[in-house]
Amino acid sequence: MQKLVEGIHQFQKDVFSSKQQLFEGLADGQHPLALFITCSDSRIDPNLLMQTEPGELFILRNAGNIVPPYGAVEGGEAATIEYAVSVLGVKDIIICGHSHCGAMGGLLDQSQLERLPAVRSWLSHCESTHRIIGENYAHITDAAARLTATVEENVLVQLEHLRTHPTVAAALGRKALNLHGWVYKFESGQVFGYNPKDGQFVPIEGTSFAAP
Repeated sequence: MQKLVEGIHQFQKDVFSSKQQLFEGLADGQHPLALFITCSDSRIDPNLLMQTEPGELFILRNAGNIVPPYGAVEGGEAATIEYAVSVLGVKDIIICGHSHCGAMGGLLDQSQLERLPAVRSWLSHCESTHRIIGENYAHITDAAARLTATVEENVLVQLEHLRTHPTVAAALGRKALNLHGWVYKFESGQVFGYNPKDGQFVPIEGTSFAAP
């Protein structure tokens, strides 16, 4: 805890003072560039990853970067998405999975969830991911490769869930919104984007990928 408190002091002394005009301007409102949906995993720092300033990203985080289908849960995810699209007018939504995801590991080996009933219930929103891996990826037996495939397929499943949200469907219908599927490999710093033309996740550097 002491490290966190010391960090606040350093922020106030060094960071805030050097960007005081930026922070004061945020009091007038926010105009984020995108809604970024990612995992709660502590190894992911969206602002560091994309080198964004405060006010540039609207961020939604939960275990497994999950978007429950609209109406399935009366929770913060639907409210956050609705506000981002209808009020803030974001033009892009990114769902970003990541390497070594514990939630996806639990989806693959559900014995890990025996004493985690809330996690098990939450991962029910990944049942399509679980079925896709079980039925279409039986040929992949290497544990690391199977986890990577699960992370990627889950991003695509959650993108489909995202489309069930009325505000998203309406914005897509008038071509006012783009959806993107990413996977971040934190140990190498690489980001892979889903390219619908190729049906694959490929390095994102220098290229923009929208979901199909």
